[in-house]
Amino acid sequence: MKKTFIAIITIFLAFITISIYGSEFKTSFMQKRIADKLIRFHVIANSDLNYDQKLKLKVRNEVLKYMTPKLKNSKSIDESRKIITENDNEIRKISERVIKESGYKYTLNTTLSHENFPVKTYGSITLPAGNYEAYRIIIGEGKGQNWWCIMFPPLCFVDITKGNIAQKETEKEMKAVFTDEEYKSVDNTVKNNDTDKSKRNKENSKDENKIVVKFKLFELIKEVFNI
Repeated sequence: MKKTFIAIITIFLAFITISIYGSEFKTSFMQKRIADKLIRFHVIANSDLNYDQKLKLKVRNEVLKYMTPKLKNSKSIDESRKIITENDNEIRKISERVIKESGYKYTLNTTLSHENFPVKTYGSITLPAGNYEAYRIIIGEGKGQNWWCIMFPPLCFVDITKGNIAQKETEKEMKAVFTDEEYKSVDNTVKNNDTDKSKRNKENSKDENKIVVKFKLFELIKEVFNI
């Protein structure tokens, strides 16, 4: 009798654990799917001082001006990666020139690597925290706030002149690479937020009801086995 009860309790606890952490596993899995289809671009300032932040934006502007015609028509992440790698030396030269012409003697590093990032929003796109491939330009000590965008799909080049992110163009570029499910998971527009919020509330309500039922089941098992 005790062995049967222990087996039931073990299954019950496993079911509870899966119910609680299942959504986290799903989020992690989705983040990995998204990350496999993106290359991020980050320009990291020497510090958060005003002049360092302005220098960061100058470097960004010149690099994007150079890279726009090379990357804006890229059709695959492999093609974009190849273009970035082949132009790394020139990007360094451009960045170093901007730094020197601005009157600074900061060192400069560039790297294409996989890094961990917190949740980040770019226009109508919000990427979940996780590990992503990113091309980074690090100015000086690299302790300041960074500017970032998405190099592939080529969202950095949607509206470089005004610094705005055109939502329709962003959606077009993202949907060319992402499945509908993947795109919806990163789309942060008001409509989707309201829909998702309502959906989450309903799901939370259902989850709470499930938990109540599970605990009632537990009480029933106790009564059946006279425990």
